[in-house]
Amino acid sequence: MNGRLVLAGNVIADLVIEVPALPERGGDVIGTRTETTAGGGFNTLVAARRLGTEAVFAGLHGTGPYGDLVRAALAAEHVGTLLPVRADGDTGFTVALIDGGGERTFVTSFGVEATLTQPDVETVAARLRPGDLVQLSGYGLVMPGNGPLLARFTAGLPADITVCFDPAPLIADIPETVLAPVLARADWLSANAREARLMSGHEDPRAAAAALRDRLGPGAGVIVRADKDGCWLAAPGQEPTHVAGFPVDAVDSNGAGDAHVGSFLALLSQGHDPLTAARGANAAAAYAVGRRGPATAPDRAALAAFLGEDPLAQRLSDGAGSR
Repeated sequence: MNGRLVLAGNVIADLVIEVPALPERGGDVIGTRTETTAGGGFNTLVAARRLGTEAVFAGLHGTGPYGDLVRAALAAEHVGTLLPVRADGDTGFTVALIDGGGERTFVTSFGVEATLTQPDVETVAARLRPGDLVQLSGYGLVMPGNGPLLARFTAGLPADITVCFDPAPLIADIPETVLAPVLARADWLSANAREARLMSGHEDPRAAAAALRDRLGPGAGVIVRADKDGCWLAAPGQEPTHVAGFPVDAVDSNGAGDAHVGSFLALLSQGHDPLTAARGANAAAAYAVGRRGPATAPDRAALAAFLGEDPLAQRLSDGAGSR
């Protein structure tokens, strides 16, 4: 049986505002389009689920309009939850500004997801299954209360659980006492070029991938996502290799990294080797940025069509790894 993708992170609301350009400090700009959707780790869960991997949300969700939005969105994508509704507050939200070039800038306000407790963590740990893939984000580790709890939870996971860590934009604010045990346990680290530079000190993504793999435990792998240039893959025991991207006209990069991570883990869980999974993840991210909205990852048929003559397309069409 294929393992589930278990998100031990946050699913929050995204208040998306498209603007021609970001305003100067103290200035203003008129938005051209607005939308409120589920965001955060939701995009990772959706990317995996649409490719046929079971996905479950193991984070907190509150009582209020944003919590209701999150649960409705999860249900619509057939994503389950492991923790009950919290009655002491609402889910948080992010304001996502999408400029004319498709780049995104975030401001986040946390809600109940920032108030994780030890019983919550114990509940999640008890409901994991052998073969599950646990996805962690730097957004969870940066919170003063959640970070130490999630670090201890991650360090204690058994060897039959695959751990993937996405450092997220706030990586520089995560205390080393929280980050170190997560990196020591991580089987995969997936970072964008900026995050990889901050963690490794290397501008070159190949050098960053190599340095980051050396920072992880033995047998771990690293992906450095490079947007239109694809990604650099440092698979366990191998030198970093460039995995080419897919040229598209980007209209909205919001959620592209999440689409990459979710697709990569889904394909890994279905038995594909890391290089094939990385190529498929590059294609899924390229597909996503060519469409407006945060949760625009492709399903199996759409990814197969996008890949064209690539051998992975035939395997997806044949249903290999689907559930």
